Amino acid sequence: MSFESIGLSESILRAVEKQGYDTPSPIQEKVIPHILAGKDVLASAQTGTGKTAGFTLPMLEILNKVQPTGKKPVRALVLTPTRELAAQVHESVESYSEFLDMNSTVIFGGVKQMKQVARIKKGVDILIATPGRLLDLVDQKLLFLDKVEFLVLDEADRMLDMGFARDLNKILALLPAKRQNLLFSATFSPEIKKLAKAFMHFPKLVEAEPENSTVDKIIQTVYRVDIKDKLPVLINMINDGDWKQVLVFTRTKHRANRIADKLNKVKITASAIHGNKSQGARTKALEDFKTNNIRILVATDIAARGLDIPLLPHVINYELPNVQEDYVHRIGRTGRAGASGEAISLVAHDEVDYVAGIEKLLGEKFERNIIEGYEPKLEDAPPTKKQNGGGNRPRNIRNSDTVPKRRTQKNFNDKKKRKFVGKK
Repeated sequence: MSFESIGLSESILRAVEKQGYDTPSPIQEKVIPHILAGKDVLASAQTGTGKTAGFTLPMLEILNKVQPTGKKPVRALVLTPTRELAAQVHESVESYSEFLDMNSTVIFGGVKQMKQVARIKKGVDILIATPGRLLDLVDQKLLFLDKVEFLVLDEADRMLDMGFARDLNKILALLPAKRQNLLFSATFSPEIKKLAKAFMHFPKLVEAEPENSTVDKIIQTVYRVDIKDKLPVLINMINDGDWKQVLVFTRTKHRANRIADKLNKVKITASAIHGNKSQGARTKALEDFKTNNIRILVATDIAARGLDIPLLPHVINYELPNVQEDYVHRIGRTGRAGASGEAISLVAHDEVDYVAGIEKLLGEKFERNIIEGYEPKLEDAPPTKKQNGGGNRPRNIRNSDTVPKRRTQKNFNDKKKRKFVGKK
């Protein structure tokens, strides 16, 4: 099958060819005909399979057939969970609509709204947005959604994970009842199915790959390493392999900053990207990474989805995620669009259970490798129940022997006596 045989117009085919594509990916083959036929689509596909083009191309095809007169209202709304993903989708829409009379823009928080509002006032066919900024502009009556013909929820499972369920319901209430709905998710969880049932009309179910599968061309390697050795191992890997572009994942913002600082001190250019960074800093770090101005991008799971870095060769899990599905999305930043890639996980004693969970999710076993000179030691293991008096408790739950004794009237008076005697 070719893009031409699917039924796309000449202008869109030119744009697709300019991007270097000639054959649809499996997810594109399956969803584009349904969308062109006017059907609602509920689609699941592994990351890096081209789903953005899967909904963008047919959406542009349909919108281009009927052009409104006068100022353009928002006719298509694409919602994404993160700013980075919103920016990436907008880039794709801009590229594929290059030879069409079609306007698009992107709005998200973290930056001043003035430029975004000015763009909307000029008229926009396609709006890509994060839920928070979208509702903010609607509340200010700077944005109206009463003419929307297309609604796309991209990475819908991630939106629910991030707590956007209430915002999504508010947005759905603002849209016309008659519209075409497209929902793309990495998983078909019960929550996703419930969401789809609430607003979609007899959707076509599309699954390009089994849920939570990983790209075959990604080489996955696990190394057992003590916590204290993770940084020197990371540095040695980068230097010994002369790696020029590496995405490193951590669980916390603090550690992302710390690793980036340590790498820069040993002359390995690096930047951190996470939720506490300003949008300007996040955008600059990502652009520097894409253009090879820096070698290493250290990120929290904010970058597990939404970062499209062509031909990214290496992803390193400095720390494994405590949500198994996030592992799939992390390593999916490499091995995209048919390219090969390498995903390495540095696993300490307290992360062994995470590996087991990931193996269960993927249905495969990882070989545990040891690096010569950095063999893990038993003392790196987490405290046992006997050692800490209560096992691995949440930080906000203290053991009984650490809870301060309640101050009674008797020990309060005793304390006063001690003070008085001391002064006397």
